[in-house]
Formats: sequence, structure tokens, C-alpha cells
Amino acid sequence: MKRFAGTVLMAMAAALPAAAKDTPPPKVALPAAYRIPGGAQPLAPAALDQWWRLFDDPMLNALEAEAATSAIDARTAAARILEARATRAAQTAATWPSGSITGNASDQQAYDIGGGGNDLNPTSGVTKSVTGNFNVSWELDLFGRLRVARRVANADAAEARFDVEGTRAALAADVADAYFQGKGFAIQLADARETLRIQSGLLSVARRKAAAGAGPEDEADRVAGLVAQDEAQVADLQSQLDSSRIRLLILVGRDLSAMGDVDLTAAPPEPPATPMALPSQLLTRRPDVREAEFRLRAALGTARLAHLAIFPTITLLPGLGLSSIESPGVSYIPPTTLISSQQTTTTGFWTLAAGVSQPTLDIPKLLDQARAEDARTRQAAIAYEGAVRTAFGEAQTAFIDLEAGRRATRILADGEVHARRAFEASRRRYAEGLDDLTATLGAEQSWRTIHSALTSERIDTLRRAVRTCKALGGGWASNTVGG
Repeated sequence: MKRFAGTVLMAMAAALPAAAKDTPPPKVALPAAYRIPGGAQPLAPAALDQWWRLFDDPMLNALEAEAATSAIDARTAAARILEARATRAAQTAATWPSGSITGNASDQQAYDIGGGGNDLNPTSGVTKSVTGNFNVSWELDLFGRLRVARRVANADAAEARFDVEGTRAALAADVADAYFQGKGFAIQLADARETLRIQSGLLSVARRKAAAGAGPEDEADRVAGLVAQDEAQVADLQSQLDSSRIRLLILVGRDLSAMGDVDLTAAPPEPPATPMALPSQLLTRRPDVREAEFRLRAALGTARLAHLAIFPTITLLPGLGLSSIESPGVSYIPPTTLISSQQTTTTGFWTLAAGVSQPTLDIPKLLDQARAEDARTRQAAIAYEGAVRTAFGEAQTAFIDLEAGRRATRILADGEVHARRAFEASRRRYAEGLDDLTATLGAEQSWRTIHSALTSERIDTLRRAVRTCKALGGGWASNTVGG
């Protein structure tokens, strides 16, 4: 027995240092600053919370406000928040004293059928009993097990909360991305209609020249083929625009019959200035990083609980009770009279007890479980490090892409001016008979190609700005979420 007790004490001593650890999330080395060209502007955290307002687009602001309350993802997120709060409250309440009031009542009628009854010992009659008990179980937190359990419950709730905030941030980015993509289709549709109008004008000129004998008839046929191609493109872009409207309505949670309420024809806004931020801010701004942090905290707490499981559990077991029994009995009337009557006995009692539970034969199994939890904690630490590095990589890539989009837009805008000027001059010369159709169509093709590239680049730059704000952790009110 002495040897066995020594083994138990050694196991407890081995588990105690590991159980006492409260390791914070590991520090991940990040660069001091992003590689951003000059021109970045400081951005207040409140502005990043609602970054879509930086675009100064009333329609976008209205859609984001609607999505925050009506979208399927937003309503699901609200329900998940309620679930996380209720789960935390239940887990925390389980660490406090527990008890219940129990009661029983019975009414029993007995009959003497054996002939063994007598006046001194009545066996027949009605017996009524009422009992009530209030028993309490209170575990003494001598080794900090309950405190750790409460911290784990808080960490689990925070992890769920940051997962929900990540969903909300993704929803805000998806709405803006779909909105700008729809605007891109609207611009392309307007350009296609303008091109169709120009081609129709060239077709009229080609037909007049062919009728007057000033040009070959195949020129008119060639332009007619291009007109048909442009008409097909208009129909295709109209379909894509309608599809983008439907996707946007689904995202914000609006009825699909309200397609006409989403106006995408207005000119797109200019992308906001590149926000200036520090990589270290990702640790508090990115909901996925915060989620990984509290997942690690929960894993640390769970590992501590696994180590503390080999320590004894001491529980106080106080109780109160009340009992009332009414049964057949005998009353004595001096000097010699005995009368059968109902006797009532009422008693109250209290109990003060304590229980001790010490795992003994289960210690090897508990130590193995503790080592497994330690391994899971190391995995959570690695996952946290990966989340931080991924967040920095996404933010740095978003900055690079955004600045590349800005430069490309400026270059294409300058080239589009020259290409359009060349096309307009060639078209005038063709109408005056000074240039052939091949040169005019070539000039038009050059202008249309660069104009289409400019439109795509402008829209893509807006979408890159959205991704940049999301990569920096925007789209949720970080100051309202406590750790």
C-alpha cells in the first residue's frame, strides 16, 4: 500500500507543473510594415469597421445595411451568437453549487384480512405521508479545476463569436464584390450598346456607298456580320447583368421580384485611398486570427483540465429535509380507555456530509489522455501561427494587387484616350471616302479592346479595394467584442 500510495503521489507531482501552465498564444514574428508604395493614408479603426462607406456610394451603403439585418447569413449569425451565449452560461453554471428540491406524497389504504389486528396494534386504515428534501452538491475548487473550466467556457464562446464575426465580414465583402461586379456588367452592356450603335451607323454608310457604286457590296455584308455579333453580345451581357442582380438580392436577403430596385447603371465610384496599417494590427483586427487565438486558449484550458483530472475531488453534500406521516394508531384516555385514531408524526432534519473521490487505477489512462490533450494544444498553437502568417500574406498580396490595379488603370485610361481619338478620326475619313473600311474597323477594334480592358481594370480595382479592406480585418465592429 505504501508503494501504491507513493506511485499516486508521484503521478500527481508530475501532473502538477503541466496543470499550472497558462501559456499565452505564441508570438509570431511579423514584418514591421507592409511593402506599400507612397500615398497610403491612415485609417481609423471605426472607418475600417464599415469600410464600404469609404466608397461614398449611397446604393452600396443601403445594400450593406440591409444585408446586416436581412441576409440569411446575418440571421444565422445572430442565432449562433445566442447559442454561444447560452452554451457559455450553461457551462459556467455547471461549475457552481447544484441542488434540487424533491418531494413525495402518498395516500395508502390498508385492510385487515388476516384477523391479526388488535386495538394495541392496528393494521388497517389510511396512511398518509409527505416528504421533502433539498440536497446540495458543492465541489470545492482546491486545485483550480472549476476556474479553468469557466475559462474554457469563455474561450469557447469567444471562438464561436469570432467565427460569426468572420461570417459577417465575409458577407459585407461579398455584397460589395457582387455590387461592383454587377456595375461592371452594366458598363459593359452600355459600351456594347454604344458599339452596336456605331456599327449600325457604319452599316448605313457602307450600304449607301455600295448603292452609289462608291464601295463594294461585301463591305456592307462584312459590317452586317459585325452588327449581328454586337447584338448577340448585348443580349449576353444583359443576361449576365440580370444574373448579378439576382445574386445580389439573394445576398442581402431581398425578394427576387425586386430586381428593378437595384440600380447598377450609375457610374462606379473611385476606389478609396490605400489604407495605412501595421501588420501587428491583424492580431486584433482579423476575426479568423482571433478565432484561432481563442481556440488555442480553449485547448490550453482543456489540457490543464486533463492534467488536473488525477487530483482528488472533494464535494460538500449538505441537505435539508421534512417528513410528515399520518398513520393508524391508538390514543389512551385514562384510566383504562384505548381509542383507535390517526397519529401524525412530523420531523425535520439536516445533513452535513462530504465526499472524496481520488482516481487510482485510472491514473495511467488519465495521464495518457493528458498527453493527448497536450498534443492537441500543440496543433492549435501551430494552427494559430498559420492563421497569423496567412493573414499577413493575404494583406500584403491585397496591397500589391491594389497598387498594381491603380497603375494599370492610369496607363489604360491614357491609352484609351488616344485609341478613341484615332478611331473617331478614321470613322470620319471613312464617311468622307478618304479611308477604307479595313482601316476604320482596325482602329475601332483597337479602341474597343483597350476600352474594354480599362472598364475591366477599373471594376477589378474596386474589387481589389474590397479584398484589401477585408484582408485588413474590416467589416465588423471589433471594439464591441471583448476577449
